[in-house]
Amino acid sequence: MINPDPVLSIRQGDITTYDGDAIVNAANNHLILGAGVAGAIRNRGGPAIQQECNARDPIRVGEAAITGAGELGVRHVIHAAAMGDEPVSERSIRESTRRSLELAREHGLKRIAFPVLGSGIGGFDFRTAAGIMLEEIKSAARDGGFEEIVLYGYTENDRIALEEVLARGD
Repeated sequence: MINPDPVLSIRQGDITTYDGDAIVNAANNHLILGAGVAGAIRNRGGPAIQQECNARDPIRVGEAAITGAGELGVRHVIHAAAMGDEPVSERSIRESTRRSLELAREHGLKRIAFPVLGSGIGGFDFRTAAGIMLEEIKSAARDGGFEEIVLYGYTENDRIALEEVLARGD
């Protein structure tokens, strides 16, 4: 597959191993690092991240918050609240993706990685969520300021689905 946007890429694996400036957490609006991506961040990053989250709790569904990254290999974690007091929706995915990208810009972060928000514990359709996110990511990439935006799929099937969505332009 040829990617028309050199800033945007797809990877497979554990997002907590990303070596850029920040990773995005698929968060709830109470910023509790429970299971899924949030649990992986808690386990690998240590308790400092949850402590910072506790100081910011709660945020609105559709918003995002930024913390340090504890023991992770990045400088920051951006917590995109696509669910919590409200179920995951197209609006919450779109707004939390957009706000995550805005926070990255505000903090001078040029290399950032996202999971597919709302598609795990939130139960939102993976391909639909990826398509919504890609619209926001492509818009941000066109506006400049980013060197790399990575969308992670945990499994091979996730990666293939992301590549297909990107190729179709969904």
